[in-house]
Amino acid sequence: MREIAVFSGSAHPELAAEVCAHLGVPLSPSRVDRFANDCLEVQLQANCRERDVFLIQPLVAPVQEHLVELLLMCDAARGASASRITVVMPHYSYARSDKKDAPRISIGGRLVADLLVASGAGRVLAMTLHSPQVHGFFSVPVDHLHALRELADHFSGYDLSRTTVVSPDLGNAKEAAAFARLLGVQVAAGAKQRFADDRVKISSVIGEVAGRDVIVLDDEIAKGSTVLELLDRLRELGARTIRIACTHGLFAAGALQRLTAEPDVLEIVCTNTVPVPDGDRGDKLRVLSIAPALAEAVRRIHNGESVSALFESP
Repeated sequence: MREIAVFSGSAHPELAAEVCAHLGVPLSPSRVDRFANDCLEVQLQANCRERDVFLIQPLVAPVQEHLVELLLMCDAARGASASRITVVMPHYSYARSDKKDAPRISIGGRLVADLLVASGAGRVLAMTLHSPQVHGFFSVPVDHLHALRELADHFSGYDLSRTTVVSPDLGNAKEAAAFARLLGVQVAAGAKQRFADDRVKISSVIGEVAGRDVIVLDDEIAKGSTVLELLDRLRELGARTIRIACTHGLFAAGALQRLTAEPDVLEIVCTNTVPVPDGDRGDKLRVLSIAPALAEAVRRIHNGESVSALFESP
């Protein structure tokens, strides 16, 4: 793999280093400076000419800073004559802006996709986009991974004879059903109505949860308002135990502390698509690594092999 060059932005260098360790290639250095007028400058400090360049950068807080940094990295690689530029974006935060549900608002998910392509991205490797249609916002090939197998491997060590996977809403029900099939358990979903970014109402849960061990599955947890609302319904319905799982553990505004404080929540499981500061971790949190999956996808992209084959049944 001599012709591969992997660079990391400042959003999650630990994940990039872990991906490179699995690939057996060095993480190429880069430099980010800020001018006196607050503009950013990025320099890729390794040869990119005619190389297959991979830029690893999840869009996490501060999202706008990391987005501009990623755009500058793409432009720098293009200007350095890279043969191909692949953006490895484990978390695409603008994917939540995927529809026009109010007058005179932008569809940020499509706009940012256009910006990435305009800056030089020739391919995108993403994980668990908020909704499948976001895949179509990009005018370049997108390899869309998920972390269901990593999460399933973790929960397969438990007694699953009385387990139900519960999606907080119907929009995530398809992913929850796929996760339930991997575990061989039942599935249920909440009927959710959103009134604001942090105010939701779940009127009922469709499926059997009374007396059962529940695994709440969501794609991401930010403020945790949806999960907290769902916990109230699960208690009313008589769930026996509750565990929480998600791909992107953002845990903004003290969400992890609030969820950890719930006495009937036995465990909170997420992956390392985004950094979880050590100081925020409680004794209930388990962080699974998706670096092996990302590394294998990068290897397959570089070698021209099928990425979708990663998810085919053995």
